[in-house]
Amino acid sequence: MAKNHENEKFPIGHIAGFIVSLLLTFAAVGAKFTDLPFYTVMYIIGALAVIQALLQLFMFMHLTEGEGKVQVINIVYAFFCAIVVAAGTIWVMTSGHVHY
Repeated sequence: MAKNHENEKFPIGHIAGFIVSLLLTFAAVGAKFTDLPFYTVMYIIGALAVIQALLQLFMFMHLTEGEGKVQVINIVYAFFCAIVVAAGTIWVMTSGHVHY
């Protein structure tokens, strides 16, 4: 099967997305080391995480390609899994005591 050389251009969009993802990560780490109140830092980190997740969905996971209905189902399932894992982790970490 012959390769199509028209699609072999430099992935500048992927490089830009990677750099923006790094900047968002460094911004979240920088927010941690500020003197802002704890909940303010958590809101900043949460907002940066949502922005980064959306960036990665569009830049790296090709959200706009493929069948629309299947993409929506996959995204809803992924968010459900992420919420279950995060809520379960917080629940276990804050339970306070262990029964043996």
